Amino acid sequence: MKKPTLLFYCQHILGIGHLIRSMEIVRGLLADFEVCFVNGGRVVEDFPIPAGVQVVNLPAIATDTEFQELRAIDPDQDLETVFNLRTSMLLELVDSFEPDVLVIELFPFGRRRFSTELIPCIEKAKASGAKIVCSLRDIVVTKQDQTRHEEKICRLMNQYFDLLLIHGDPAFQPLDLSFSRVKDLRCPVFYTGYVVQESTDAEADLPWVDSDGQRPVGDHRPLILTSVGGGRFGHELLFCVVEAARYLEHLPHQILVFTGPFCPPEVFAELKAKAAQRPNVTLQHYTPNLLAHMHQADLSISMAGYNTTMNVLTSGVRAMVLPFTGNDDQEQTLRAERLEELGIVRVMRPEDLQPAQFARRVVDCLQQKPPSRSFDFQGVEKTAAYVKDLAYPKVEIAVG
Repeated sequence: MKKPTLLFYCQHILGIGHLIRSMEIVRGLLADFEVCFVNGGRVVEDFPIPAGVQVVNLPAIATDTEFQELRAIDPDQDLETVFNLRTSMLLELVDSFEPDVLVIELFPFGRRRFSTELIPCIEKAKASGAKIVCSLRDIVVTKQDQTRHEEKICRLMNQYFDLLLIHGDPAFQPLDLSFSRVKDLRCPVFYTGYVVQESTDAEADLPWVDSDGQRPVGDHRPLILTSVGGGRFGHELLFCVVEAARYLEHLPHQILVFTGPFCPPEVFAELKAKAAQRPNVTLQHYTPNLLAHMHQADLSISMAGYNTTMNVLTSGVRAMVLPFTGNDDQEQTLRAERLEELGIVRVMRPEDLQPAQFARRVVDCLQQKPPSRSFDFQGVEKTAAYVKDLAYPKVEIAVG
């Protein structure tokens, strides 16, 4: 039996969290679907793509640093031209790939500025018989005019979508806390549990471990891991950690800092110069194996995005998190504060980024017992099951 076809659209405009989560979901869909993945953001070098996934990279679009407007990554093209080209590519892809299922990540709960390309794509796929699915994280961005915002979401969901999958655990963070009109949606709505990254054996780039991925016998140095996702933001946290390193030199430890693949070159150069003065700091751009590092670390220092948080929870590492609050986005703050209430992470604020004070908090955190908490981490498996149930034809059994 020929597998049904599934087209998965993902647009990341700031970091790489949406891309990471979407690709993990795609990994779980491969057993039952022929998958084409559409990436609308920057291409991330060395980003792991599961074997068997066809990838189409649209001309990339991102947001400016002030979150006021979208811009084409190619400086030689204006935004309108890029949108027209992307729309044509999507429509041609629907024609050639003939998806049985079209999965749209986040839209219409977010990314509505991409309606100009998404609505024609959805309408064409739906007219050809495709089922339309929204793939959504646990917390969505709220707006100043929340009532109007939610009304638009309901209208688009009820007009176009056949299924909403929320990648979270309602016992921890129900969608209702950031979107009050779940009951007004006419399509089926399911929580899948959290989408977590697959553990990997690719540990060759891990410092301080032997060929079996274990620390050398007798090496009890604390490993302090610092990361900021894509790296376009969070630089103040990176600089604070590097500066705090001199106050931690009495500890027999190492600090591994990942700046993110989108960290501006001038920021990386400045961090590299400062890190060179600190023998306890190792600076790197990016790793596709962050989860493997989490398993080896004694402390993770990071932002509070979805995927990094999932890595913290599944690895059980102690964690200090700095929620991202740009553009008045409360998503990371809500998640981090809830986890702090449960005693799982320590939340940092911008005023906490004073190197000497920060170093004391690091030492205090290292002395605490690692947290323990159980969540639903079956997001990949349950998503695949729900989408399969939607796509595969039901067999009618005649009675009598």
